[in-house]
Amino acid sequence: MPHRAIRTAFALAAIVLALSGTALYLAVRLSLPALSGELEIAGLDAPVEVLRDAHGIPHIYAASERDAQLALGFVHAQDRLWQMEMNRRIASGRLAEVLGERALPTDRFLRTIGIRRVAQANIDHLDTGSRSLLNAYAAGVNAFLDAKRVLPIEFWIFRFSPQRWSEVDSAAWAKMMAWELGGNWQNELLRLQLARRINTQSIQEFLPPYPGDAPIELPDLRLFYGDWEREPPQISRAEHLGGASNSWALSGAHTASGKPLLANDPHLGLTAPGVWYFAHLNAPGLNAIGATLPGVPGIVLGRNDRIAWAATNTGPDVQDLYLEKLDATGGYVTPGGVAAFTTLEETLKVKGGEDQRLHIRISRHGPVISDVMSEALAATPRGHALAFAWTALAEDDVSLQALFKLPRAGSWPDFVEALRDFQVPQQNFSYADVAGNIGFIAPGRIPVRQRANALKGLAPAPGWDERYDWAGFVPFDELPRSFNPQSGRIVTANQKIVPPGYRHHITAEWFLPYRAQRISDLLDIQPKHDRSSFARMQMDVVSLPARELLPRLVAVQGASAEASDVLKMLAAWDGTMAADRPEPLVLVAWWRELSRALYADELGPAFRAAWSERASFVSNVLADKNGQGHWCDDVRTRRVESCDDVLNDSLERAIGDLRRRYGDNPDGWKWGAAHEARLRHRPLSRSSWLRRYFDIVVPSGGDSYTVNVGRMDFEDDAEPYSNRHAASFRAIYDLADPQASVFVHPGGQSGNVFSPHYRDLAPLWARGDYVPMLTERSRIGPAERLVLKPKR
Repeated sequence: MPHRAIRTAFALAAIVLALSGTALYLAVRLSLPALSGELEIAGLDAPVEVLRDAHGIPHIYAASERDAQLALGFVHAQDRLWQMEMNRRIASGRLAEVLGERALPTDRFLRTIGIRRVAQANIDHLDTGSRSLLNAYAAGVNAFLDAKRVLPIEFWIFRFSPQRWSEVDSAAWAKMMAWELGGNWQNELLRLQLARRINTQSIQEFLPPYPGDAPIELPDLRLFYGDWEREPPQISRAEHLGGASNSWALSGAHTASGKPLLANDPHLGLTAPGVWYFAHLNAPGLNAIGATLPGVPGIVLGRNDRIAWAATNTGPDVQDLYLEKLDATGGYVTPGGVAAFTTLEETLKVKGGEDQRLHIRISRHGPVISDVMSEALAATPRGHALAFAWTALAEDDVSLQALFKLPRAGSWPDFVEALRDFQVPQQNFSYADVAGNIGFIAPGRIPVRQRANALKGLAPAPGWDERYDWAGFVPFDELPRSFNPQSGRIVTANQKIVPPGYRHHITAEWFLPYRAQRISDLLDIQPKHDRSSFARMQMDVVSLPARELLPRLVAVQGASAEASDVLKMLAAWDGTMAADRPEPLVLVAWWRELSRALYADELGPAFRAAWSERASFVSNVLADKNGQGHWCDDVRTRRVESCDDVLNDSLERAIGDLRRRYGDNPDGWKWGAAHEARLRHRPLSRSSWLRRYFDIVVPSGGDSYTVNVGRMDFEDDAEPYSNRHAASFRAIYDLADPQASVFVHPGGQSGNVFSPHYRDLAPLWARGDYVPMLTERSRIGPAERLVLKPKR
């Protein structure tokens, strides 16, 4: 009898497990979008046809642009709903509602900055047509939500359902992308922190000027700010990665076809799913394809039948910190007397916890971040508050309008006129057209700083002194631009883009010119280029800083037999950061330890947040440029260490670290395995057992300075060499035959982990392959056809 009961119990358990498995399977299948057939949705004026090609790219054919944007909202929600939900919660400061108390610091900061508040104000300044398209897009997202489909599994895991989409959700995420591409304020904060520990000359050495430029003269910051009574804690991140990118264009005089070629690969943080979603929109007067942002209508980067456009980050100085002197009455001091802060009270809801009240103060310069950011508070002198000014916080920003105008542009004048609306973030927009023209322009709202401003936007300014206030903005027609240059080429890779004598100050913190130089060198190699040569260039992993540093590094003797063997290996290497080689890993591990040895002692608590390659600084120190070799001495010891001492010691530490991580055999230390590109899922990448299913991982080469970029985070002890910031997509536009243009991004079109299109593009991206960028219906090939019909 007991045996029969046991058998019965096992049989029932098996049935329950089978039913549960079947239910899970059905739920998973039902969470995948309908890609064929017909659906009735609200808001459409006429039927829309959606053809998804073999790679999951939707080709949307509509009778009006309004219907096309509505359908784009629908397919975005079909494929990327969880990503869109996370994006709008980030921008709105509402992560804690889903993730709990751990997300409160992020929510407090972003609520204080006011991304969503400003986005709402921006919508009120858009023209009627742009408002209509924003509204249509939101209607498309909500049409999907109204269909009551089974939601992606992340909504099950976190046990909530999405609220309806709004115009503000779209505008806020577009604004958040400007935040991702900025960050110079963090270097201002770093200078304020460093002024406690080192003199201004050393700060200028640590944050050196662009190669060839003289340092901008600053006052003695220690005297300028006076004494502090508080010591700053270790800070979380002092140097924002920002957005890097490459773009280059050649006129027909330098191409095999006799027509222009244009390449683009914007560099952003790697996420799963990726930042971009490819789509094709076809409507009367509109036939464009390219990269879209899930949650935002319009095509951001791409081509139509006449032109192609690309973008790289200019990296302008459009953010300033201001020290506001507090008054005993609760106000702050201005040039005209004491003023009251504008105050707001907001409520932050917390999953599993009590609601939190947030008191926000806003000065005439901007929101007070020292109220919500411990590192900013600790760096702020007693009796002061630290306010944040940013051009993107202007209520009259209408940058979204440009996203609707660009895909309709058919000529250089159209292109320039569309970009008059583009205010943030400043970008180097490159251009090519079928008529044979190439060009670039850097639109954006750039503050004019007064001559009497002794800080030039490089360090927090006294808010009570009007000399440090912005004096208007650079006129659009005076921003950098070029059209059909005599050289027949345009290269933008975040390098300095203004000529000598340019009258306006864009920034003093241009990205180092290594990638731009390498692109120019590769363009010089052959007289005529084609798509294949451009594709090889996009995958180039020669590191010019590595080539610069190697002679100095391998000149040391080596303190052990193992170190001597490693030095011989590096001496025979050419600085190519290939995924299948051990030398790149050895170099970067050594570089990491060398960086620690050079400035951890001087920076103290600020070190870890400022820990990165800093190629220009390291090169200057090892060359003892203007006596900068003093950084090799450890100021914490009585002994005076030489640079050779530091090089030998850091090499031994690097070898020890590599042995612990990857074993004793240097031949097994492969760069691609250590430097894997990990597309991290928000937020399931934090789970050690879920990340293996949701993260997308592929080997990768390159480093922070190669054309095929792969930036790391030395501060992360667990994965210091992992590729975190790389080409978020690659595109090559062929203006001889726009249908021959190609593109790829590193993940897949779908954000549903159970979809075949969740990670199918990753191997192509890793190999340097592409998919066709087609708009001619007859060339799209086999496709799944979905017809969206107006709801009756």
